[in-house]
Amino acid sequence: MREDFIYPPLINSSSEPVNENGLYTPPKPVALPPDLVCFSHLRWDFVFQRPQHLLTRANRDSRVFFVEEPLFGGEDVVPRMEIRRVGERLYVAVPHLPGGISHSEVLRWERELVDLLLDERRVREFCAWYYTPMALAFSDHLRPTLTVYDCMDELSAFRGAPPELLDFERQLLQRADLVFTGGQSLFEAKRHRHPRVHAFPSSIDRAHFAQARQPLDEPDDQRNIPGPKLGFFGVLD
Repeated sequence: MREDFIYPPLINSSSEPVNENGLYTPPKPVALPPDLVCFSHLRWDFVFQRPQHLLTRANRDSRVFFVEEPLFGGEDVVPRMEIRRVGERLYVAVPHLPGGISHSEVLRWERELVDLLLDERRVREFCAWYYTPMALAFSDHLRPTLTVYDCMDELSAFRGAPPELLDFERQLLQRADLVFTGGQSLFEAKRHRHPRVHAFPSSIDRAHFAQARQPLDEPDDQRNIPGPKLGFFGVLD
């Protein structure tokens, strides 16, 4: 599924999680804006992990636009935004830019292509969802209804991390309405830098793995392996 050109769910919120009897009351769901625009340093097709799990769920209630980092071609490449539809209302947007252009030109084209994307798809009220603070370099002019920073890794600790990343993260923390962290250690590192930081550890796809609660046929590639068997489902670095 694809188109020639482009273009969450619910967040639980409650200030009174316990009622007057001391009993837990489920928080009331708060609907996000009708559109969600995600800026990611990860490719959608790389590994189906945290961003994909969360955004496919967000897609049940919102249009989702997943903006990747640019791909560079020859010097004769005409700047454009490739759009792929990967879900009912879920689109992956990939900027294609000519090689050899300056960093400032890259940012200018990214800004223009994102603006064109939002204009073509009539994105007006939206949530800006960031996985990389570096995206602020070309998106800081946007005026989203809600800004979320989902910090799944300490990107500044990665080899080859740009030195300006820490400054962009500082700016993003100032702009964000809500900050999630992918683990407890990240939560401890960020909790004093923003008033609304929430530890939101990655978990499992319950609906998927619940299928194994019922008897299933033995997979062909495991049938001849004597049991018991211990399995792992995830990414190996």
